[in-house]
Amino acid sequence: MFSKLFQKNQKAIEPTEVYHNLRRQILSLRPGDAGIEPTPEMPHVWGVLMETGYPEAVVTLLSLADGTTSLYFSSGGGLIGGGQHPTVAQASQSFVAAAGAYYQKMTLTWSFPLPGVGRVKFYVLTYSGIYTADADENELGHRKHELSPLFYDGQDVITQFRLAQQGKT
Repeated sequence: MFSKLFQKNQKAIEPTEVYHNLRRQILSLRPGDAGIEPTPEMPHVWGVLMETGYPEAVVTLLSLADGTTSLYFSSGGGLIGGGQHPTVAQASQSFVAAAGAYYQKMTLTWSFPLPGVGRVKFYVLTYSGIYTADADENELGHRKHELSPLFYDGQDVITQFRLAQQGKT
């Protein structure tokens, strides 16, 4: 999907310092510092990063329980403030809520490597730690992986973000 954003035949780009800093900031953030507390609808999960590896860059989708939504590109740039659009905020909240059904099947982690090309890495931010899982993008896209529903929830956030950016919501 994002291949159109990158130039063809471009060599792999080392992630920018800004990207690393944004990513490190969210992965070390405590939910209370962001004003996020457990709710009956989201008692365990407060955020999700869904990262997809492309030859040109890694695309990181960030969704938080309060509707905060951002999309970062390791090659530089990105989109922030998606949660200001009600449709994007709702999609993000649904994505975070859906992750509540998957994180216990994932691995608790303290390291956060980027996904390889053609891979999708989920980092589910919970009140008790960060859980991760890695899957092949094609398996997820063809609904051949147990995390496919979560992947499609993330894709819905990206779609709503794109529509909002185009002024279609």
